[in-house]
Amino acid sequence: MEKVKHVTIYTDGACLGNPGPGGYGAILFYQGHKKELSGGYRNTTNNRMEIMAAIVGLGTLKEKCKVTLYSDSEYLVKAMSRGWVQKWRANGWKRNKREKALNPDLWERLLQLCEYHEVQFNWVKGHAGTPENTRCDELAMQAAQQPNLPVDEGYIKEPQGKAP
Repeated sequence: MEKVKHVTIYTDGACLGNPGPGGYGAILFYQGHKKELSGGYRNTTNNRMEIMAAIVGLGTLKEKCKVTLYSDSEYLVKAMSRGWVQKWRANGWKRNKREKALNPDLWERLLQLCEYHEVQFNWVKGHAGTPENTRCDELAMQAAQQPNLPVDEGYIKEPQGKAP
């Protein structure tokens, strides 16, 4: 039986205004190799870009892996590591009886990736000198500033409202 590869991923999302133009950055590390990924959307939210960074990082993996993912987004890390997203999904994408969970399109994609890969989410303090986190922030900010960014279809369909 083949040994499962262990990959480390750092992610970050950014928005110029919230909502506004946004970007994500992800860096994958595997056995001394490093791959940087980034992209953006013309109108989105910071939280959506945080989730998108994780989706893109995990979605790049070509086979089942054990992943340690670092993010400075407490929203992302807590929602995944504390099982909130699974509860929202089980409740029809509701946080409670009255409130809809935001970003169900992205959470669904992330849950599917996490059902395939074995992912451990870890929080890292943002803007605290962690080189990988700093680089992800740079990638996300650069992506958010690109011309002719695509439309974030999932965001347009959502009602305007505050994230938790």
